[in-house]
Amino acid sequence: MSEPESIVFVVDDDPSVRSAIKRLIVCVGLHVELFESAQEFLASKLPNVPSCLVLDVRLPRISGLALQRQLAEANVRIPIIFITAHSDVPMTVRAMKAGAVEFLTKPFHDQELLDAIQLALERDRIRRQQEAEIAVLRERFESLTPREREVLPWVVSGLLSKQIADAIGTSEASVKVHRSQLMRKMAADSVADLVRMAEKMGIPIPKKP
Repeated sequence: MSEPESIVFVVDDDPSVRSAIKRLIVCVGLHVELFESAQEFLASKLPNVPSCLVLDVRLPRISGLALQRQLAEANVRIPIIFITAHSDVPMTVRAMKAGAVEFLTKPFHDQELLDAIQLALERDRIRRQQEAEIAVLRERFESLTPREREVLPWVVSGLLSKQIADAIGTSEASVKVHRSQLMRKMAADSVADLVRMAEKMGIPIPKKP
């Protein structure tokens, strides 16, 4: 059985709420999985597909806000949509500051939840795409020699080969070879392309001497 394109997880201790949300989500063609507690959700294996979590704030033992904190500490970066019948401003602010996509108070309109789910899934798709791109760039970067890695930030800073040679204490001819090799290995079509790659990887750019 193949994995779905995306999944909406729902954690709520009220069976009727879980069933109602499932019917709503299934009606728009999305896959949904239900959990009655935070513990049950934490014990599950999350598939590697775009997903989001519709999460009740008040749950037995581990609350929704506590689950949000635990997921963040475990670096599980799933977008969360909180739902609750007992909201207050401090609770909402706390959840949103911690990265929640939306905070809906029961009873909410079906479309409000669907809009929040679509936003959350799109946010997760973008994050996964960006992380995949960075992983490819990191793999290319790892293929560079130590000298090529040293030259790369200087190339990105806009220095000419002669200037780079003076900065790192080598010959201009050597820099030109390293420059050509790193551009090829990084699959960069231009210096501007290499600049974008360096920014995505978080490589610091030295100031021009």
